[in-house]
Amino acid sequence: METSDRTTGDSGHPTLHYGTAQLARRARCSVQHVRDLERAGVLPPARRAGNGYRRYGDTHLRCLLGYRALAAAIGPAAAKELLRALHRDPLDAVLARLDAAHAELHRERAELAEATAATAAVAAEPVPDPRPADAMGIAELAAALGVRASALRHWEAEGLIGPGRDRGGARRYTPGQVRDARIVHQLRAAGYRIGAVRAVLAGLPRGGTAAVTAALVAREREIAARSLALLSATAALAPLCGA
Repeated sequence: METSDRTTGDSGHPTLHYGTAQLARRARCSVQHVRDLERAGVLPPARRAGNGYRRYGDTHLRCLLGYRALAAAIGPAAAKELLRALHRDPLDAVLARLDAAHAELHRERAELAEATAATAAVAAEPVPDPRPADAMGIAELAAALGVRASALRHWEAEGLIGPGRDRGGARRYTPGQVRDARIVHQLRAAGYRIGAVRAVLAGLPRGGTAAVTAALVAREREIAARSLALLSATAALAPLCGA
């Protein structure tokens, strides 16, 4: 069994060293995960003790904790690249990556705020009984939403909206379908994938605005969790950046 020990570094301050299993326990992950991340360049190469066992220090622990928090905030692939950059690139480049991650979350929050306000207004709109004169063509609806006609065709193919057809076969959108298209547009702008949008629209006949609001609240909680994860990652990695 590998054991932990305490040695004194060049600075004279004691530095903890961990075996693979102990590092994994401290980070609440598996031993295999530690090894995989070392191979991926997320962790610096471990030192070897006289008995051949790997030895990890506080830097490895901070990198591991930072990676796990970053993976929750920005995704595993981006987190791995940021940690590799930490070992490889100038500090300014690493800080720029962190700034970009914060900026992306800020952008998502801003879009979510817009979507929350707009969706509540759209979903609460009364939808009159459709009349042929109230229908919109695909070009007219695309212009009203500020999207391409191809986006409307894609939403139709995914079963999100289902326009009717006139005698010539051209698409015609009733007021109810226009409302659904506006809700789809707002939810997509807020970052929802097709499956989530489909689930929200399916709840509209039963839950109305409440179903849309619940989905947006869930999105808000997800963003908050990622923001906290990014904060934890920054705290773990700051000492490695000289902070």
